[in-house]
Amino acid sequence: MAGRRRVSGASVTVLCLLLVALAGCGGGPAVDAVRAQVQSLLDRRAEAVLDRDAAAYARTGTRAGFDNLRAVPLADWSYRVTALDRTGDTATASVRLSYRVEGHDRSPVTTARSLALSRDRDGRWSVDSDRPATKSGQQLWDQGPVRAVRGERSLVLGVGRSDGKLRDYAGLADRAVPAVSDAWGPRWARSVVVLVPETLEDMAGLLGSPASSYRGIAAVTTGATDTDGRAPADRVIVNPDAFGLLGDSGRQVVLTHETTHVATRAHTSAATPLWLSEGFADWVGYRGGDRAPAEVAPELAHAVGRGEVPTGLPDDEDFGFSGDADRLARAYESGWLACRLIADHWGEDRLGAFYRAVGAHEHREGAVEDAMRQVLDTTPEDFTAQWQEYVKATLN
Repeated sequence: MAGRRRVSGASVTVLCLLLVALAGCGGGPAVDAVRAQVQSLLDRRAEAVLDRDAAAYARTGTRAGFDNLRAVPLADWSYRVTALDRTGDTATASVRLSYRVEGHDRSPVTTARSLALSRDRDGRWSVDSDRPATKSGQQLWDQGPVRAVRGERSLVLGVGRSDGKLRDYAGLADRAVPAVSDAWGPRWARSVVVLVPETLEDMAGLLGSPASSYRGIAAVTTGATDTDGRAPADRVIVNPDAFGLLGDSGRQVVLTHETTHVATRAHTSAATPLWLSEGFADWVGYRGGDRAPAEVAPELAHAVGRGEVPTGLPDDEDFGFSGDADRLARAYESGWLACRLIADHWGEDRLGAFYRAVGAHEHREGAVEDAMRQVLDTTPEDFTAQWQEYVKATLN
């Protein structure tokens, strides 16, 4: 018939072979069969974790790590294969692990893992090892069997610690939560997850950083703001070496400080300078206490006593963990006094409003200036001069 052309069988074959590389001759998407098999294997492994089914877990490969997880209250646990490097009957899978702690995490924690796999004579794949990917931090259960203690407003997970010790942390966290709500307001999760590793080196392993970066730091808070502005999964991670050197009041200040970071996470952004985020957390931590300002800010008090009043508020670089310890202390103390000044002069509600206004800014540039103008009716220059006088009057 007019308009029709006959295509030879050879041409059809060539055309089909070309299309296979893109979509398969049958018209469906190309499927990496091995990757699909590995994903199916990891789906079964994840189900076994959630079901606490040791036998089913063992059928997917090594049982290492399963017992370490038993005490962790998990709401979700899943793996997603992101890459697969296969050589014959062995393979290395790059995997994104997502999990959620029951009653605490609004959204999953995600972390990169590297899994070694092998295939038996029957063609079945199994997991030989499961470890953090390069440049990814460990999870607490990578370090040993996890113990869990629930407080009224907290969950404490620890390795190498007795239940009694973990209950002490839970008590501190339980007292921190209402203290933070009283200062910041009730619109946050009002609960906190505390991780207590066995050593400073283990703390650094969780953070994926050298231990030297955290020597002398009693605790840190990790987390990220979700795309909708929520704080999905913050963790307070304790340095047991430094924390153990503190007295009772010092430990409470530290846990309250870190819990403040959990509460304010959704309103803390790249626009928020560290003098404000750290100073506000210290202000909440010391709020209501009976320590004199010179006791809270001894390094800055010594500097003022020598006539060395800071020329300006500290830069973010001044808060680096690895460096001059005195400089770091003065940076924290300066931020604390800046927030204390706002609370004393403008009121605590204005301090909270100022924090939120800075964090709501799209960029660092102009964030503090705009918030000072809108909330405090002042300028950075006038505020800095007022802060310098406040530092001298408060610490002399």
